[in-house]
Amino acid sequence: MSGFRGLKKRRRVQVIAVAAVSLALSTALIGYAMRDGINFYRSPSEVLAAPPDAREVFRIGGLVVDGSLVRGQGEEVRFVVTDGAAHVPVTYTRILPDLFAECESMVGLGRWVGGTFEATEILAKHDESYMPREVVNAMEQDADCRATDAGVATN
Repeated sequence: MSGFRGLKKRRRVQVIAVAAVSLALSTALIGYAMRDGINFYRSPSEVLAAPPDAREVFRIGGLVVDGSLVRGQGEEVRFVVTDGAAHVPVTYTRILPDLFAECESMVGLGRWVGGTFEATEILAKHDESYMPREVVNAMEQDADCRATDAGVATN
């Protein structure tokens, strides 16, 4: 009878060990699969204080500085984004969203290359009162663009 108890105990330890290894392996696989899908948000001040590596994809957000929007040849667009404390030049080579405008909030996805943020995606606010929580938290009021009635996202 004591041999049966030892077998049950050994089997229980084996099941727990297999479950622990399976959990560790699945966590590692999920992390590996998401390595390119995780994009950190940075304000212009954070980007200038600690410039990221040119290979790192991240999001930057703030207000588009008034008078900084310059359209180049084709679809190329250049503008400057600010959080009130720092200004970062941005380039974008696709069609801008309809709601994109100077003195309005935006969030861009891209890379920091040679002192310029090269955006691959630009998101503009979707109505008159919305501003992403990260932008509101990171942004001090800019003298050029006063956002007096900007609301905060509640989700």
